[in-house]
Amino acid sequence: QVQLVESGGGVVQAGGSLRLSCAASGRTFSSYFMAWFRQAPGKERDFVACIGRYGARTYYADSVKGRFTISRDNAKNTVYLQMNSLKPEDTAVYYCAATPQYSSSNYYDYDYWGQGTQVTVSS
Repeated sequence: QVQLVESGGGVVQAGGSLRLSCAASGRTFSSYFMAWFRQAPGKERDFVACIGRYGARTYYADSVKGRFTISRDNAKNTVYLQMNSLKPEDTAVYYCAATPQYSSSNYYDYDYWGQGTQVTVSS
């Protein structure tokens, strides 16, 4: 089992940057495929990005491709989401998620979730 805690959210102007972090408990972090999802008020939880167990493989939603970068540091049990060129439509609660099975863009494939961190982009 793994526990996830996100941090790094905040308020930023359009065009700005933020880096989200997700710290995982346990000593088997490298066994998990990790992902970021986001949920805006009144909307479904949407896939943002995912990363393989050793960071070699990444996959992004079209809406963030070229602006966001997912990465991980297995020595620090942490996954990151670097967000650049932020837009007002990026405003949402951002969640990190983990699964031991495989990389996926589907939220129902993930077994463990953090509590979320709010990102607000002002125009």
